[in-house]
Amino acid sequence: MNTAFHALHHADRPLLLPNAWDFASAAALAAAGFAAIGTTSLGVASANGLPDAAGLARDETVALARRLVRLPCPVTVDIEAGFSTDPGEVADLVSELAGLGVAGINMEDARGDRLADPTTQVALIRAVKHRAPEIFLNARADTYWLGVDATVPATLDRARRYVDAGADGIFVPGLAEEKDIAAVTATLPVPVNVLHLPALGLDRLADLGVRRVSTGSLLFRAALHAAVTTALTIREDEPLPAGIPGYAEVDALSRQVDSV
Repeated sequence: MNTAFHALHHADRPLLLPNAWDFASAAALAAAGFAAIGTTSLGVASANGLPDAAGLARDETVALARRLVRLPCPVTVDIEAGFSTDPGEVADLVSELAGLGVAGINMEDARGDRLADPTTQVALIRAVKHRAPEIFLNARADTYWLGVDATVPATLDRARRYVDAGADGIFVPGLAEEKDIAAVTATLPVPVNVLHLPALGLDRLADLGVRRVSTGSLLFRAALHAAVTTALTIREDEPLPAGIPGYAEVDALSRQVDSV
């Protein structure tokens, strides 16, 4: 399964990775035919009453991963910054996830509103790849996301160090200008991941050298919006929108992968 996930980053079009926050959302996306499923740390944390990127959702993340590996497609898990500052503990976590059957992880270098020292992040990446070499480690460089050192040279400096440490892919959320995207993809020897950009479709991103496009927390936020909008529609005695799945259809999601 891990080999298959690696291969998805070298297809004709970028891998479109939808990010789920619970089993039902992931199973529905798998049933819709997506080749792989990721998780969103914001969705997982918020759904459990926890803040994102605070290192508090380790248990919830592992519990969800344990369920998601039942799906008939590769799963990659967002582990925030690793839920620890100790390389050994982060490596233990990723080794546990790999043992469950998780194909990849996403690990960020943001630490609140600042960036981690690249040397610190390199130590985490090396520890993870030593313990779980088969897992696809997508190393996130948060320069543009935080607006700190948000330049191509600074981003590439971090990314090169992460690749040298063993990262299999580089994720630069917030990278949006075509010239900047092209400069990053042309320089790095590994697949580059960006967030979904409404102004740039998959074909254009492919032209720019992008190999993976994530939805991040978008689907979770859209689901919250749909839930509240539907409740308001009912309160106002207005017609419900078309396309809402029935009870049996949703209940069946937990059963359709029991034999996988």
